[in-house]
Amino acid sequence: MFTVQAAGGAGMSREQWAAVDAYLVEKLVAHDPALLAALEESALAGLPPIAVSPMQGKLLHLYVRLLRATRVLEIGTLGGYSTIWMARGLAPGGRIITLEYEPTHAEVARRNFQRAGVSDIIDVRVGRAIDSLPKLQQEADDPFDLVFVDADKASIPEYFEWSLKLTAPGSVIIVDNVIRDGAIIDLESTDPNIIGIRRFNEMVAAESRVSATAIQTVGLKGYDGFAFLLVG
Repeated sequence: MFTVQAAGGAGMSREQWAAVDAYLVEKLVAHDPALLAALEESALAGLPPIAVSPMQGKLLHLYVRLLRATRVLEIGTLGGYSTIWMARGLAPGGRIITLEYEPTHAEVARRNFQRAGVSDIIDVRVGRAIDSLPKLQQEADDPFDLVFVDADKASIPEYFEWSLKLTAPGSVIIVDNVIRDGAIIDLESTDPNIIGIRRFNEMVAAESRVSATAIQTVGLKGYDGFAFLLVG
């Protein structure tokens, strides 16, 4: 069992983190049949169980509301659980563009969007994100208010570069899964995901156009974290 030593010497386990998450969800996240159905539909379709947790989904929703966002870009749709959370926080007239590599995942997401009543404000684009991102730049629309990156970690450096091109001062970039059970401090790791995250951190550290932090998290999804970057 994975444990950490908490203040006061008490060991904490993944089971305890998950139990605390369940308590917080009960108190702070309203029961939502469409969101639950999105997770169930994704599981039935065989999608990996790697969607954000309910607490993390609510956090994304609140970020969208705080920014009064009208344009959101998501890199990595999966079954659309996080997309629904963000779509429900958009300002009037807002839209989300979400990029998904796997066609089967995109189809599941579209069904989930339809059920949740948000399909008319979500544009799902299928294919490699690294191919879709230049096309977004060519469309010459307004900058994105928020970019949420939750795709393959080996490509995070490239996603970060494109996020900077597609945002403006005042925009926010959030990158998920940047701690990975603490493996990011393993200098000898040959895991492409860890190498990608470490390279991303080095790029951020040298980038004058963003101010950034990273938050370690524990909970239903174990031990991980996210990076938060303010452009400008």
